[in-house]
Amino acid sequence: MRLRGIRRSRNVEDRRRSGGARRGAGVGGIGLLVIVAVAYFAGVDVTPLLQNGGLQQESSEPRQLSAEEERAAEFTSQVLATTEDVWSQIFPAQVGRDYTPPALVLYSGVTQSPCGGASGATGPFYCPADRKAYLDTEFFTTMSRQLGASGDFAAAYVIAHEVAHHVQNELGILPEVNRARQAAGQTEANALTVRLELQADCLSGIWAKAVGGLMEPGDLEEALNAARMIGDDHLQKRAGKVPQPHTFTHGTSEQRSRWFATGFQTGDMRSCDTFSTNRL
Repeated sequence: MRLRGIRRSRNVEDRRRSGGARRGAGVGGIGLLVIVAVAYFAGVDVTPLLQNGGLQQESSEPRQLSAEEERAAEFTSQVLATTEDVWSQIFPAQVGRDYTPPALVLYSGVTQSPCGGASGATGPFYCPADRKAYLDTEFFTTMSRQLGASGDFAAAYVIAHEVAHHVQNELGILPEVNRARQAAGQTEANALTVRLELQADCLSGIWAKAVGGLMEPGDLEEALNAARMIGDDHLQKRAGKVPQPHTFTHGTSEQRSRWFATGFQTGDMRSCDTFSTNRL
């Protein structure tokens, strides 16, 4: 992805210097408590893939960021800026009103939000209570080394996906789905969440189409591959389990990549209505 000369967003809150969790030899104690999904808007739970590595305990001691962490922050900030530019153009054109962008919180290991505590193991997530997306940039390494989803555009897709949840919140879709989930049984609630997540994938595809001038050869395949690698069926197989569709919360690999492609091909938010279709 060509980001040279792209501005950095001012809507980034960096908490990584204030401590976080130390990564150690195993997951235990506090680590076990914080490795949980964050309600219905949680990210990808990669806990089953954590074996010898993990989180041990929190540290409140300030620390210096590595050069790699600084580069990850710059990359994230620039990608976030592209989402701001894209949705600030699309909202007036397709929704008929202005777009208010979210803030993005960078953290290391463990953090707190109004939606609860989170760790890098749960993956990035969006909290509608404070209208912020949360990201441990170490997740990019997890994607590349453990999930087989490498490449800068794969990482950009993850950021765009969480921003897409904010778009859903702006449109009133998130609170509506949350109310429906609360009134439903677990299986039905999971099915609603799948539709929510697939819509976010489609909206991410719309973002990708809009930033097409920044894309390099292979970028589209990186995003599609990332969508496949974090499909529920694939993650459950990687964890040594037989896929259980009634437990899915994000959609299958095929569904996630196809809905992303739908948004990329059309650029039209109307094509992302996953709640009215009979074919997910």
